[in-house]
Amino acid sequence: MPYKTMVAILRGETDTLELVSGISPLARSFGSHLTGVHAEPSAAAHVAVLAGDMVSIDETGIEASRQRMERVRESFSKACEAEGIAHDWRGVETFSGDSASASLATVNTADLVIVQQSDPDQFDTAYADIETLLYSGGRPVLFLPYIHTAPIEPKHVVIAWKPSKEAARAVFDALPLLHRATRVEILAVNPRDSEEHSAEMTGADIAASLSRHGIEVSLVNQRASGIPVGDVIANHIAETGVDLLVMGAYSHSPLRELFFGGVTRTLLKTMTVPVLMSH
Repeated sequence: MPYKTMVAILRGETDTLELVSGISPLARSFGSHLTGVHAEPSAAAHVAVLAGDMVSIDETGIEASRQRMERVRESFSKACEAEGIAHDWRGVETFSGDSASASLATVNTADLVIVQQSDPDQFDTAYADIETLLYSGGRPVLFLPYIHTAPIEPKHVVIAWKPSKEAARAVFDALPLLHRATRVEILAVNPRDSEEHSAEMTGADIAASLSRHGIEVSLVNQRASGIPVGDVIANHIAETGVDLLVMGAYSHSPLRELFFGGVTRTLLKTMTVPVLMSH
């Protein structure tokens, strides 16, 4: 089943243009409708209570938010029209101005959500909590790395697999993309023996399931040898020319990953190719 409804989470003008350009081949080939969502701080966010119950209103900040909203809307509409993509626009005002949190109602009706990774070397005043989007949105999210500029047409896909509900959901959410790939690998890092099969056969069942969908896959088992699992996956991507990673997100809670590290958090920060995640 193709992705007919896509939702783009837009922080600003730059990521809007790059996101629409990147997703356009898929949107056109699937006949998708793309909804752009962008949030700005509401007028209440620009009000401060001073000493003596006096109120200060930052009219300059309010106007700047309104102008930025209009610029993003115009950039999104023009980019979609240039690419021939059916689209609509959702401009939202919230106290936080978080485009990800503000999009959750729209996200819940989508086949696929797209968002661009933030550039860690650049200060970004437009905020989007993409981890909340993953954990609470309930829909697959396709992350585009900020260093990625080519249109997304994945041919070599790696599935980071372990027997978990998150990984299983990601695989089946990615079926429209897997059908288009010419090479699909199931990568298991540090697989373990279970009551059902040996460690070496960890990916056998999901491989058989995909084969019934007409998707040929190969199994790759790797030992981390003391290297973080996220780094093992990233190294495999770099060494084999992968152009899409599919994986489950947050087998542990985001709070645990914040303090102890985790594969999801590592790859969200270091991704070099598009990553489809589901929770």
